Amino acid sequence: MVEKAIYLITGIMASGKSTVAELLASKLENSVHLRGDIFRTMIVSGRAEMSPQPSDEAVRQLHLRYRLTADVAGTYYDNGFSVVMQDNYYGEEFSRVLDMLGDRNVHVIVLCPNVETVKKREALRGKVGYIGFTPEALYADFMKETPQIGFWINTSDQSPEQSVEDILLHFKEQ
Repeated sequence: MVEKAIYLITGIMASGKSTVAELLASKLENSVHLRGDIFRTMIVSGRAEMSPQPSDEAVRQLHLRYRLTADVAGTYYDNGFSVVMQDNYYGEEFSRVLDMLGDRNVHVIVLCPNVETVKKREALRGKVGYIGFTPEALYADFMKETPQIGFWINTSDQSPEQSVEDILLHFKEQ
């Protein structure tokens, strides 16, 4: 049995976060899958999108999204649920979100398939994430800027089910 925790899943766009997070949540008792992007899409008017050179407003809204996600995750956790929260947490933002979660039991999972796998997955998705970014550039920045903490897993040659099995095994053994 895996203990109650907040499972924070990150990785670049098309790394498999949504699929793995939903499947992981389905394997946990009393769990919630919290997609941070939901708070971005809730802004109906005045939404500022992220870009390679984001506006001050886009950054402010990103920080708001992270704060809302952390607050909701903490509330569910404090009320007896395991939470699988997923979003694009890169570089210093990754540490900022971890700080927002306080001293709760947090398990960090970083999905890092290779760039070719990301490009294939992006082509198969029903949405386009790479507008103004290339997978190669985002991958390079992510790998360079993101603190090497938590469980980093190369999911290039894995099914989502295999990735979740590895995640559960990793945290069961701790």
